[in-house]
Amino acid sequence: MTRATPERRTRPGVLARRVAAADWPALTGALDELGCASTPRLLGPADCRALIAHYDEERHFRSTVDMARHRFGSGRYRYFADPPPAPVQALREAFYPHLLSIARDWADKLGRPAPWPDTLGEWLALCHRAGQDKSAQILLRYGAGDWNALHRDLFGEMVFPLQVVIGLNAQGTDYTGGEFLLVEQRPRAQSRGTATVLPQGHGLIFTTRDRPVRSARGWSAGPVRHGVSVVRSGHRHSLGLVFHDA
Repeated sequence: MTRATPERRTRPGVLARRVAAADWPALTGALDELGCASTPRLLGPADCRALIAHYDEERHFRSTVDMARHRFGSGRYRYFADPPPAPVQALREAFYPHLLSIARDWADKLGRPAPWPDTLGEWLALCHRAGQDKSAQILLRYGAGDWNALHRDLFGEMVFPLQVVIGLNAQGTDYTGGEFLLVEQRPRAQSRGTATVLPQGHGLIFTTRDRPVRSARGWSAGPVRHGVSVVRSGHRHSLGLVFHDA
């Protein structure tokens, strides 16, 4: 009998190096211009399959949301229990310091406080002291006909202004449709929409609530919502990294 060779998964340290090796000046420029920015590949196919497999293992999650029941769209997502799987935690910790500089710059432009400390651990401790002590890391599953209504992931007063979604399936092979949608309400103008395909293992950084938009009076806050277009066929899974707790 021939034994199957175990799939090789990426170690947390390698994930951190991949995040650090991204072109952060280019990502920052895209976020400033569009409110979203695509990252290079972060997770390999084996990593993606392992995270998808977690979806059916109850022990990994604290709660499940049926979107149709709450009129959020159609499909389901699950909140990871704390602590989340090692790759999820590694990616979250690796992204935080890079996103922190952008968050502080945006707060300065909008004349807002920047309450985020230098480390993710310190920031989460502040969230917990404010009563936000539940994990907000999400694993989403969509089937044919499912979609996600435009929304913002706000769970309390403590909010980090950027988050990340990572595609776990191959668009065009595992599923069709299901583009990630971002809609920005521009000051004194009609809204602008951006649709993005998430390649397997790649991430998309986007704004959680609003972002600074240059106006005749300086900087204004442009409210932003995000969602997912209708999945036409197959199954689409994605990982959501949120940098404040619920």
